[in-house]
Amino acid sequence: MPRLLQPTVPQQQPDWPDPERLDEVRRTLEASLPIVMPHECDLLRRRLAAVAEGRALLLQGGDCAERLHTSLDDVERRIDTLSRMASLLSESFLLPVVVVGRLAGQYAKPRSSAHETRDGVTLPSYRGDSVNGPEFTPEARTADPYRMLRAHQAAAATMNMVRALVGHRAGSPARQVPEEMFVSHEALLLDHETPLTRVDPRTGRAYAGTGHLLWAGERTRDPDGAHIAFLAGVANPVAVKIGPTAEPDELLALIERLDPHQEPGRLTFVVRMGARAVRERLPLLVEKVAASGTRVGWVSDPMHGNTYTAPTGHKTRAFDDVLDEIRGFFEVHHALGTHPGGVHLEMTGQDVTECVGAGAVGHEDLPRRYESSCDPRLNRAQSVELARRVADLAGSRPTDPGAWR
Repeated sequence: MPRLLQPTVPQQQPDWPDPERLDEVRRTLEASLPIVMPHECDLLRRRLAAVAEGRALLLQGGDCAERLHTSLDDVERRIDTLSRMASLLSESFLLPVVVVGRLAGQYAKPRSSAHETRDGVTLPSYRGDSVNGPEFTPEARTADPYRMLRAHQAAAATMNMVRALVGHRAGSPARQVPEEMFVSHEALLLDHETPLTRVDPRTGRAYAGTGHLLWAGERTRDPDGAHIAFLAGVANPVAVKIGPTAEPDELLALIERLDPHQEPGRLTFVVRMGARAVRERLPLLVEKVAASGTRVGWVSDPMHGNTYTAPTGHKTRAFDDVLDEIRGFFEVHHALGTHPGGVHLEMTGQDVTECVGAGAVGHEDLPRRYESSCDPRLNRAQSVELARRVADLAGSRPTDPGAWR
């Protein structure tokens, strides 16, 4: 087990009530098999190098917060939807598309408040199934470290489904399956991530065994923080969410911490600024990073900056806002002569009613099939329609996909 430097107290961590139970869980995870293998992470890193160099696009998507009881049909629908989207993008941009799911590990969520109050009752916030339950009861909302073991088991089962579906493409003629499929999640729970980090005997480098691609979120991207220190210590490709308050010096500091050797494919910046801010805030960041000579991947997350509360009381996102942020992201990169590397979406293959627009989903329809335990997701039809609209953004500039094999 490698020693990973964590110089500050980690942010957004649960208040585990029993240190002995937590230590027991950590020991069990240290003795458990990893979810992904180092050579798979290295392959994704090469694919993301093509994204950073303008020779490919990244399509990353999946649940806001995975549940522990995922079914084969649910995984199959998500993979099928991502594959249909990837085909639309590849045909229009004349570029290969790297498909990465928010799958097999997205069981923890940061929260803006540590507590939630309903009808005068205050309880800990729901932080994802690997921490506590969404039900508003003291029992469900108490952080339980044993949930991390259940999350690890669920991740392994989901990863097995993914490998089976991708490995046997002739399975269902009604479903599309990508040639390659990688998995990702936010590296939030360091009590889960650190015990599952392994040293690869081939290279002597440490790899996070929980996912091919891990990212730090908007709330945990402090260049001197514990989460960035963890990501700096593993050889996986990594990403950082970048919001509207980010400054150029912070991005340069993140590059120095996470990609000091400036290796294409190592670092991706995922931009989540909101439709109103992206055209104003993004250009300076891209200019400064480009001037540093570092080739990072740039990806648009048009979901998190465009959330609002509907009259029904549900958190939602408007399809038009999501699309407008992506348009703004592409406009900035085209104006600067840099590569808009792709999109990162919260979406599902199910016919839910959580985001409004594009598919006759209005505010009044939200209660009908609002199934997310956290943030609203694009449904299957909205996801495919978004891919069609993004495909329309394929510029007239000549592109050379090159060889990425």
